Amino acid sequence: MTATQQCLLVRDGTFAAVGASGDVSGDLSTERGRPEGLFVRDARHLSRWQLTVDGGTPTVLVPAAPSAGARSTAGAVLTPPAGRADTPALTVFREQTVTAGALVERLRLSSNQGETASALVALTVDADFADQFELRGDHRWYEKPQAVRTRTVLPDGVEFGYRRRDWYARTVVRAEPAPDAVEHTGSGARRLCWRVRLPPHGSAELALHVTAYPHGAATAEARPGAEETPERAATARRGTPAAAPEVAGSDPAQPEAAEGAWPRLARARAQGLADLALLQVAAAGPEGEELRVPAAGVPWFLTLLGRHALITSRFALPVRPGLASATLLALAATQATAVDESRIAQPGKIVHEVRHGELAYFGQVPYDRYFGAVDSTPLFLSLLGAYVTSTGDEKLAARLEGHARAAVEWMFRDGGLAGHGYLLYHADRGGLANQSWKDSPGAICFADGTPAKGVIRAAAAQGYAYEALCRTAHLARTVWDDPAYAARLTEAADGLRERFLSDFWLPEEDFPALALDESGARVDALGSDAGHLLWTGILDAERARAVGRRLVGPGFFTGWGIRTLAAGQGAYHPLSYHRGSVWPHDSAIAALGLARYGMREEARTVARGLVDLAAASDYRIPEVIAGYGRADHPRPIPYPHACSPQAWSAAAPLALETALG
Repeated sequence: MTATQQCLLVRDGTFAAVGASGDVSGDLSTERGRPEGLFVRDARHLSRWQLTVDGGTPTVLVPAAPSAGARSTAGAVLTPPAGRADTPALTVFREQTVTAGALVERLRLSSNQGETASALVALTVDADFADQFELRGDHRWYEKPQAVRTRTVLPDGVEFGYRRRDWYARTVVRAEPAPDAVEHTGSGARRLCWRVRLPPHGSAELALHVTAYPHGAATAEARPGAEETPERAATARRGTPAAAPEVAGSDPAQPEAAEGAWPRLARARAQGLADLALLQVAAAGPEGEELRVPAAGVPWFLTLLGRHALITSRFALPVRPGLASATLLALAATQATAVDESRIAQPGKIVHEVRHGELAYFGQVPYDRYFGAVDSTPLFLSLLGAYVTSTGDEKLAARLEGHARAAVEWMFRDGGLAGHGYLLYHADRGGLANQSWKDSPGAICFADGTPAKGVIRAAAAQGYAYEALCRTAHLARTVWDDPAYAARLTEAADGLRERFLSDFWLPEEDFPALALDESGARVDALGSDAGHLLWTGILDAERARAVGRRLVGPGFFTGWGIRTLAAGQGAYHPLSYHRGSVWPHDSAIAALGLARYGMREEARTVARGLVDLAAASDYRIPEVIAGYGRADHPRPIPYPHACSPQAWSAAAPLALETALG
């Protein structure tokens, strides 16, 4: 880790981004696209946290890095800058732990001298309560009328407050022992100061406890001794197995050392399950019950995103069915019940994104609940059906019958199935330009790169709709005792499949179009969305084989995974978010689809690439990487600003296990 790199710690809906020394130096005037600080519910509760010893910034001997297996605790080793470099008077051992709504830091100063000494330790702290959207890199400045910030000195620390009308948040910093002095700085921050005495070759400790009290959510204050213990770490990783032992006589450097043995996949699986445990955030069910659901990722999306949580839970269903039930209940509780054009909401639609921050509260960004996704609703229905098939738990399907029927009716009434024959969205009506999983501007495009405009019927969404209708028909027959409704949905699914195979297929490419535009023209870019069509079963066997062979061919497959857009097209760009990059979850979906159609060797090819990517990434699979081919670049090339950890990438090894099973 260099001085400019960050250490990310995450736990229970809280994350901290600190520098190599453990410092935080967030500054809205210069900081964009790289958040620093302590974040809870989309707000930054700590924007400065800068340590000095004897008036200077310490030198980093060992940079801050997460401790093995925890990912919520990090340690750094520092020395004071003064004196001879080879004989520092003392060493500073710095440990930081993120817990629910809090950061706990322990500083241990260890004397390297044979006589009594002292050191002046100071910690400059501040909390600007910036909304995460202010740090997202768009260089926008948001007006905050009537906002008031306060700083109050406490006997053992300082309290920071922020109020804007009825929006209120605060951060409390307490120290043990209490600081000898609390000084004002020119920037408005506060500096906590201690004169620390050190016996010969002895040590002294300081404990700092930062507690966030976000708007709308009470957080139990951090207590002395609330550091990460082995028991607490085990609780955070509940149910997560240790990495599987290597197969006797196997070479862990090889993807498959013995027939049927994938030891590196087992390591990626263990890391993924640990990350999924850390990424869970609080949510409420339809009756207000407390739930834990998978957040999308750190740093930008430590919140509930519909399609991310649904796909993550689907991947994890064989081993963590509780994620699926919690996700379904949380999304049922946030399901739209009325039309709200500003949020792109209609009755029955499943939410795309839930936000808790100040800017969403005041409507300066897309609100606390935003429904701009065409695919969350069918994915909700598919997960419900898959959950019942996998677990046999019909009680959840019975409880959510009304929500499921409302979701189906949205697909027909507002989603477009009844009037247009396909799920559709409007690319030019505000909000996200694209509302399928490839939601960046220009992601749905023609082969030459021209963006599709107007009413868009994305291919992947039609596959989701087909599966949703099939699975919901099964629930109607087996759980809800409504054969007439089942027959209606089955007929609709058959009709959708027939239309799709006729309207979307590109005969000259032997491959499906990425979408249909408002004129009905085939958007002819060749994209990885075809793997989603395999996963959902909308293709016939002959077309599926053609798609499968193409996806593992040189245009799509990089050696690490499947490009979102095949190379060789005018639209292709290896560092574009959705027009040439590789998303591991996208490749894992394709592997599931290949296995569904009996293309086992192709599925294994994709799995090997993703396992190799995991091994090259310390077994934490990244959210997205650049689309450069492995033959020319023997190491995966990172994508800038990717989330890590990220939920559906963490769950990808579980999908691979299913595909290879």
